Amino acid sequence: MTAAAASPAPLWQPDPGRIAAARVTRFQAWAAERYGAPAEGGYAALHRWSVEELDTFWKAVADWFDVRFSTPYSRVLGDRTMPGAEWFPGATLNYAEHALRTAEDPARAHDPAILYVDETHEQIALSWSELRRQVISLARELRALGVRPGDRVSGYLPNIPQAAVALLATAAVGGVWTSCAPDFGARSVLDRFQQVEPVVLITVDGYRYGGKEHDRTGTVAELRRELPTLRAVVHVPLLGTPAPEGALEWSALTAGTAPADSAGAEDSDGDGGGDRGDRDVFEQVPFDHPLWVLYSSGTTGLPKAIVQSQGGILLEHFKQIGLHFDLGPEDRFFWYTSTGWMMWNFLVSGLLTGTTIVLYDGSPGYPAVDAQWGVAERTGTTVFGTSAAYVMACRKAEAHPGRDHDLSRVKCVATTGSPLPPDGFRWLHDDVAEDLWIASVSGGTDVCSCFAGAVPTLPVEIGELQAPCLGTDLQAWDPQGKPLIGEVGELVVTNPLPSMPVRFWNDPDGSRYRDSYFEMFPGVWRHGDWITLTDRGSVVIHGRSDSTLNRQGVRMGSADIYEAVERLPEIRESLVIGLEEPDGGYWMPLFVHLAPGAVLDDTLRARVKETIRERLSPRHVPDEIIEVPGIPHTLTGKRIEVPVKRLLQGTALDKAVNAGSVDNLELLRFYEDLARTRH
Repeated sequence: MTAAAASPAPLWQPDPGRIAAARVTRFQAWAAERYGAPAEGGYAALHRWSVEELDTFWKAVADWFDVRFSTPYSRVLGDRTMPGAEWFPGATLNYAEHALRTAEDPARAHDPAILYVDETHEQIALSWSELRRQVISLARELRALGVRPGDRVSGYLPNIPQAAVALLATAAVGGVWTSCAPDFGARSVLDRFQQVEPVVLITVDGYRYGGKEHDRTGTVAELRRELPTLRAVVHVPLLGTPAPEGALEWSALTAGTAPADSAGAEDSDGDGGGDRGDRDVFEQVPFDHPLWVLYSSGTTGLPKAIVQSQGGILLEHFKQIGLHFDLGPEDRFFWYTSTGWMMWNFLVSGLLTGTTIVLYDGSPGYPAVDAQWGVAERTGTTVFGTSAAYVMACRKAEAHPGRDHDLSRVKCVATTGSPLPPDGFRWLHDDVAEDLWIASVSGGTDVCSCFAGAVPTLPVEIGELQAPCLGTDLQAWDPQGKPLIGEVGELVVTNPLPSMPVRFWNDPDGSRYRDSYFEMFPGVWRHGDWITLTDRGSVVIHGRSDSTLNRQGVRMGSADIYEAVERLPEIRESLVIGLEEPDGGYWMPLFVHLAPGAVLDDTLRARVKETIRERLSPRHVPDEIIEVPGIPHTLTGKRIEVPVKRLLQGTALDKAVNAGSVDNLELLRFYEDLARTRH
């Protein structure tokens, strides 16, 4: 997919009423009056101002969303050098205080803050006042257990309300949250948690997925043995198992009452910060104080332990959720995710804008492939987030969500995890709703946010992300650092974002952090994706640059090939690798996992090659097409390209991949065996 291949007319265009009502439109008018933002020129002018006047833009964001600084900041950017930019020096605040602020409004206190659905389709609502009560109770108990600012609290939890309560209570006391989903095995969890040495582990006894119960008590026992820094273990009996010896009961820790003066309190001192009783609940921490630790996929070594700050996440998520996704108190925000993926943290931040968040625990396709659309219908979801892979699975299964479900409240379907292919855009438009804002977004765990994606006031072009996000100076660079328009280049960000990592855990000199993003272009964030910026200002993602195909000096994105190949009903999934040969040659095999009943014969091989040639170019046609028993993924569902490339180059399996980061290690043995036969 190239910029030139986009459709001549947009797939979707917001009407004037929608543009006028969008929060980003109102923000622009307000910022024009108060901060000198351009009043005319729409989103493109606002974006240009947001990167050229970076300090002023972020000050405006903080003011627009009424961020409560308990002590004021001296300036917006103390130091803008990357890495190590210093944001809002001198300021103190608390993320959880902002996430629970809606509970202070008597008119909203009993509205749902969280709607929870599982595979039984039973729906549970947690009101703002009840959420706040549970958070305050757990925060008090964490303090009683000796949890102090900077201490790590870990969750081995599925996407259930208890996980959101635990994150917010940890943030309330100034602790550092970190979580893994319970489908992660013990080794995968320990690869992550052992790095950060948690003092509390909050864990379920098991989880439900695909109609089955999965007991995790043995795994929990192993985690307890292998995490010597634990002072307490909290038991959440999701499957009804009694608490193991020495563990604390979740229900006991969340049974306390909230202080009478901390919810719905009068602002007695007139500073907009509620009653001072709040300060006993919500620890006021420096802007750059750690909020949580997220982890990279860790496919070739220990996962990177990425530390993001309370203030940085607060501002970045206010911007993304309130301006880009246009979410407010009347909305319901659902994203299919697990606690092991950054999108779960992003989803919980929906609370910042007074939005009801929808948590779903279970399989994305149980009992049928359209299960997620059923969740959206039952919960009245307005912004529905999922993966590009799920959209394509629905398309392949010929699902018709718009016909079979009442999705009249859904105004936006957002996708991430991988680029949404053009056929995915068309399917959403044709089979969900014609008047549907389709937001393909792209960012990363590294910033827990998006670099490009949703803009409610811009048209949607097939196969493209609408625009770079506000405050993000997104560019495509050639290897010499020259900006490109209309050509494939490295995704770089040339100014700091508040949610960029403050550091990596266990990286005392910062070398691993610098090597990860700043080695290629010193002082400039290089993310590792290939992108094209079109002359219209939209963005096309071509896949990871560290596994990019490079034939005869022409760089190609693997995502483009997957989109073409997986249009064929016989191909369930594919993986393409480019290998530089010792003799100077280049070998580019395409591995295909076939649909049931399909046969990789000469006819199908010819169809695959012809499809690639017609939709892309002759240069994209693989040298060989090889059937495989399956395509390996990371634990968060991304295709593993780099480790497969290393295996095919002859690297031993234990050196090429971190076993705990892969969904099915046995699938990699095929590629290891193939490498032996080739060498």
